[in-house]
Amino acid sequence: MKKLLTTSLFYCILGLISGIYYREITKYADFTGKTQLSVLHTHLLMLGMFMFLVVLLLEKNFGIMSSKKFNAFYYIYNAGLLLTVGLLTFHGTMTVLGQETGAAVSGIAGLGHILLAVGLVILFLIMYEKLKEEK
Repeated sequence: MKKLLTTSLFYCILGLISGIYYREITKYADFTGKTQLSVLHTHLLMLGMFMFLVVLLLEKNFGIMSSKKFNAFYYIYNAGLLLTVGLLTFHGTMTVLGQETGAAVSGIAGLGHILLAVGLVILFLIMYEKLKEEK
């Protein structure tokens, strides 16, 4: 359970730092337009910090970490989230600096979203497994 709490704290810290980063880089560049950096803070807090707090509660109540599928969920979901927010950061920073990014950035970000979805599917499979065990 400590692993889940530490993961949640990690995303909390990243989320807070990303909010500061967004504020400071837009102020530095005198940027007032739209940028993907504006949603980075909430992505990290909701999909990272809050998600792993929920997973911690699921572990406490259902023991989901004992499932053979749990490590697949944990690593795939984290890889997807880090890839997604990494590309949000890159694309948003390039926008603020007035630089174009290519189609590859969108494609790689799409892979991050696919990994997030796969991770969520695995989590639901784990939950169905645990609910079945309780019967």
